[in-house]
Amino acid sequence: MKPNSVLKVLRETEALLSGHFELRSGLHSDRYFQCANVLRYPRKAGRLCRALAESVIAVGIQADTVIAPAMGGILVGHEVARALDVRSIFAEKQDNKLVLRRFTIKPGERFIVAEDVITRGGRVQETIDLVRQQGGVVVAVLVLVDRSDGKVKFDCPTFSLLQLAPVVYEPAACPMCAKKEPFVHPGS
Repeated sequence: MKPNSVLKVLRETEALLSGHFELRSGLHSDRYFQCANVLRYPRKAGRLCRALAESVIAVGIQADTVIAPAMGGILVGHEVARALDVRSIFAEKQDNKLVLRRFTIKPGERFIVAEDVITRGGRVQETIDLVRQQGGVVVAVLVLVDRSDGKVKFDCPTFSLLQLAPVVYEPAACPMCAKKEPFVHPGS
C-alpha cells in the first residue's frame, strides 16, 4: 500500500489529526496520530493490517504468533494475525510493566510484534524483551505508523506502512502558541 493511500485512509478516519497539540513529552505539534480512530472502521483497518502482513510474506518471514502491547496494538495484532492465519496474543500492563497474564509462550515459538504507532519504540522493545525472556523468537516488528521516520531501530526486520516525523516545537518556540491558538492534550 502506497504512503499516499495510507495517509488518505488515516485522514478520512480522523486518525491523522491537524490542529495544535501538546504531546505527553510537553512538546507541541500541528499533527497527531490517533490510530484508534482508524481501528473504528474494521474493513479499512483490516486493509491496512493486510498490507502490513503482506510485507513480511513478500520477504518470506514466517511466524507462529503475533503479539501486541495493550492497548493500541491489540486490534492491529489481531488483524495482522488474521491475515497471516496465525495465533494472536497480547501483553498488558501490570505494575507499570508489560506482562503476559493470559497467555504462554513455547520455547522457540516465532513471533511478530505488532503495534499501531511507534515514536520512540519503548513499548515494542519491552514486548520484544518479554517474548525473549519467555523463550520466544522475534522475527519481525510491524507498525502502522512509524513517527520516528525510521530512526527507531530494533534488532529484527521492521516494517511500517508510513514513516514520518511530525514537526514538534518547544512551547516557547511554538508558532501556534505565538498566535494564541489553544492546544489540546490528545489521548495516547
